[in-house]
Amino acid sequence: MTNNSFFNESTETSLVKAEIVAKYFWAWAKVIIPRAKKRKKNIAYIDLFSGPGRYQDGSKSTPLLILERAIAHQDMREKLITIFNDKNSDHTESLQQAIKSLENIETLKYPPQISNTEVGEELVQLLQKISDIPKLFFIDPWGYKGISSELIRSVIKDWGCDCILFFNYNRINMGLGNQKVEKHMKALFGEQRFNQLQEEIKIMKPHERELIIIENISQEFKNIGGEYVLPFRFIDAKKRKTSHHLIFISKHILGYSIMKEIMAKESSSSEQGVPAFEYNPATKNQPLLFELFRPLDDLENMLLNDFAGQKIQMIDIYEQHHVDKRYIKKNYKDTLLKLEAEGKITVKPSASERRKNTFGDKVEVIFPYT
Repeated sequence: MTNNSFFNESTETSLVKAEIVAKYFWAWAKVIIPRAKKRKKNIAYIDLFSGPGRYQDGSKSTPLLILERAIAHQDMREKLITIFNDKNSDHTESLQQAIKSLENIETLKYPPQISNTEVGEELVQLLQKISDIPKLFFIDPWGYKGISSELIRSVIKDWGCDCILFFNYNRINMGLGNQKVEKHMKALFGEQRFNQLQEEIKIMKPHERELIIIENISQEFKNIGGEYVLPFRFIDAKKRKTSHHLIFISKHILGYSIMKEIMAKESSSSEQGVPAFEYNPATKNQPLLFELFRPLDDLENMLLNDFAGQKIQMIDIYEQHHVDKRYIKKNYKDTLLKLEAEGKITVKPSASERRKNTFGDKVEVIFPYT
């Protein structure tokens, strides 16, 4: 499925998407490169549906943003391998010209590789054999053809490998009711999950349907090895309905924590300082999404209950508790400051011994028994 009009102009969605990916690539590379050096390995960025590189208004799409960040960093210039793929030869030709026009592109040790491969089973088998270097994958298809749980499994299976999937929600939604594309839906959701989902969504309202579809995609990615999954919703320019979803998949909590902070800053709204991640309110029928919508007030009671009777440092509270919840580190610190001020917890060093309104990572918290 191809729609060249997508690249006619840079929409707010495409700009935010590109910024999230570029910011995470930068953070991921800075964490991975020192470890890769010790192992005498390179790193790679792989874009399976890369597009033409620039929108018709001249704005840079994700591949150029990634390359510019690599050019500006000495270690990345020496270590980074980039692979850009698109089935559309017009796109790859345009991308090739856009890359050539980048200032100092010749300083990259490994010139960007550009290919015209259809994403499917053959590519999955190839990726399953590549395991020697850490890789960040960006998957941004036009529709659903080529997206499968096996593809995601193959790209995250090795050390240092994370995946960012960006997809058109409405095409997935329509595909669930189209028997002609049933094999693609089964490839994405898994056959058992797909069959169950088909029955559940028949009587659901559009809002409920969206929540359970994204919940099931996220849970399938967890099922195939993506221990840490974080979804982000995009709405259309008129703020009326969902256009796309971006889902981050990782096996490491550090990557998850970094991406959560990036997504939080790109969220267009927040409640009590808790980032919205652009989702509408969810219900307990979708446990992962429900946790991503609980307000800050809920965090107080959760901490008092979940850590009752424990003596624990702030950083350990955060790392043990924030997965599959929308709270960021600042939310935990603010909540602990409030609980301390209300006398509901004991803290060492105490507020009088710390700088005003601060709560360091190593501050020790003693929770009362409930």
